[in-house]
Amino acid sequence: MSKQVSIIREIENHLRITARQLLRFDTEEEVLQYLADSFQSRFGCDFVGVIIQEGDLLYPKVWSGGFVSLKHKFPMNVNKCTPNLFQQSMKYDDTHLDKSCTFIQLVSSKTINTWFTVPIQEEQKNYGFCTIGYLQTIPLLDMEKSFDEFGKDVAIALSLVKQKEQEQKRMIGIEFISKNLSLNESIEKIVEKIVGQAGKGTNATFAGIYLYDENQSYFKFQPPSFGRISKPEKISVQKNYILKEYFPYLENPGGKELTVPLMMDVKTFGVLHVEKKANGIFTNEDMEMLSVMAEHVSTILRNAYLYKKEREQMKRLHSLLDYQQILIKKTINEDDLAGITTTVSEMFHKPVLLLDRFLRPISYHLFPIEEVNKNMEQIKSGIQNLNKKSSDYFNFCLRVDGKEREFLIWPVNGGRDLIGYFVIESNRNNFDTFQQLAVELVRNIYSVQFIKQKLVLDTKAQVKDNFVDILLTKEIEDENMVMRYANLFQWNILGTHRVSVLSIKLDEKELDSNDILNQQAKKSAVFDELKTKFSNYDADIMFAKKGEVYVLIVPEEKELPNEKKYWHNLMKNVQKWLSEGDITCYGMLGIGGMTHHLEDYYKCYKQALQTLNVVIQQQFSEKYAFFEALGSYTLLYLIKDTSEAHYFMHSYLEKLLHYSKGNHINLFQTLRVYLEQNGSIKKTADELYIHRSTLLYRLTKIKEILELDIDDSENRFNLMMIYKIFDLQKKNISSN
Repeated sequence: MSKQVSIIREIENHLRITARQLLRFDTEEEVLQYLADSFQSRFGCDFVGVIIQEGDLLYPKVWSGGFVSLKHKFPMNVNKCTPNLFQQSMKYDDTHLDKSCTFIQLVSSKTINTWFTVPIQEEQKNYGFCTIGYLQTIPLLDMEKSFDEFGKDVAIALSLVKQKEQEQKRMIGIEFISKNLSLNESIEKIVEKIVGQAGKGTNATFAGIYLYDENQSYFKFQPPSFGRISKPEKISVQKNYILKEYFPYLENPGGKELTVPLMMDVKTFGVLHVEKKANGIFTNEDMEMLSVMAEHVSTILRNAYLYKKEREQMKRLHSLLDYQQILIKKTINEDDLAGITTTVSEMFHKPVLLLDRFLRPISYHLFPIEEVNKNMEQIKSGIQNLNKKSSDYFNFCLRVDGKEREFLIWPVNGGRDLIGYFVIESNRNNFDTFQQLAVELVRNIYSVQFIKQKLVLDTKAQVKDNFVDILLTKEIEDENMVMRYANLFQWNILGTHRVSVLSIKLDEKELDSNDILNQQAKKSAVFDELKTKFSNYDADIMFAKKGEVYVLIVPEEKELPNEKKYWHNLMKNVQKWLSEGDITCYGMLGIGGMTHHLEDYYKCYKQALQTLNVVIQQQFSEKYAFFEALGSYTLLYLIKDTSEAHYFMHSYLEKLLHYSKGNHINLFQTLRVYLEQNGSIKKTADELYIHRSTLLYRLTKIKEILELDIDDSENRFNLMMIYKIFDLQKKNISSN
């Protein structure tokens, strides 16, 4: 046997023994270290390096011997090295070496006379390669095939070792889960153990868990973490539900991050995320370990999360029930809304505001009320849109102290009626189901309190109406009862007051229907509006309904220093209030005299009625008048109920009224306008919008009926006086 054959057999025998020995080791480090040590000791190599591929880079996993400067040239980019390094054995004197390969350039530039490489591969799986070098020239003979087979054996051994390692990690992970995780622990404690094990097992600088919130559509970081978090604590998921868009390294090793999903029933409820591996990049083995952990902890973590969420919901629900009890007690024990609003603000830990249906602030707590008043037009516009869209709520923003703040507003209804608006500072995106439930509770509480207040007001109004009925009678039978009523309302009945009477007239379009009940319902609705308005305007005004009119009794001091200006402003407000309502109408006011004694109330009330009658008949532009300012009406008031006055009324005016009604021609009004225009044919015709010949015919007919010369100045005076007496008689032309 030749010496060359002997050497080849010796090398092959050593390679076989080495490959078999590799199968006994349990860890990757042991396999690679044995491989390097055996080569160096048996063949006297100057250096042996085991180069492993991790991602796109090559790292010297094991290095024995000298030439450490060569080791320090790593890591090396895989793309800059020839693929032959991973596919076949190569040596220094091969004729077809790729001179552009970074590794070949590196070993060729050094004082290494002999070097060769052995690929570590198993079928399609490439782990890297071994490189062996000598300073002297050593004949390697034809050993390529032997080295190739050896590389395959090493790869198989390495693969088996990796499987062993992975299985050990799996067993360690399962053992860790079974020993350390329990549903009895808090979710924070469970997460702490999971991320700690994940961080240490993958040699990461950070490990954390993100859980998905379906209601809010975002991934939220679940503390605690292993290491310091670098991603946002909330990762919003909009219309794109592709998880890889938010976690790019999802089940994708080979980078500085790695993410595996947490799943239950084929549904992702979170992710386990690691970052910044201390050495190198995250490998398939790291992903395998994280996947094993995710697979086994998902159920525990999901159940712990649901249990925590349920406990939090129960806690919040108990808190809501406690607040409900507090609010119900306040509706029973308190009459105003301030206490309720303060409690609601404490419940939400946010500023709140309550508006009435006219958008006036009723009560508020911690609220920037000045900004609300400045931006009321914006709020009104939003409410109009809310009513049009029939939405549950709408949002608006206000700039307060240079910062944009968002507010949500809901209507408060009492039955079918809108009675106010509830406003809270909050972001609609952060408003969860529980908070919506709390808002419904608050709206109901406010509704109850509004209805309670209305019942109290209605009861007081009814008692007040009874009181006014008794007070405004010609002869008061029981003065003690009147005084008791006055004490009930804490009203100084013996003080000086002005008595006035208000009449509300519906617009013609509101009278289109012949439904009398509908018209009365409209008037009642207007009265309810005015009752609230007067109560808020001035609580010292006695406002009550008597028959078809409304009585206002105002303390004398309210008129000071100028009674005309006071009543002008009051009437202006009344017309404004009526115009703001849904029912088209207008008011007319008769203002009587001053009371000094108890019996004066009836007299002043009658004066106010007579004045109102004159305002209605004469159609004053101001829609109100003082009894003292009626001129001749004031004197005629003294004789209006005499037998002589009735005689003149019957002799003249009632004849015209009777004829006008039977013949559908208004001679009554024609004569009145003719007298007011001092007998001018042209002015009368223009005022009545009739032709001159028609007017002359009517005047002739009037003379025939009355048997009186209406062009005589004395007769004109008498007729004018009779018309004024008629105005004071509480008779309305339209009703006759």
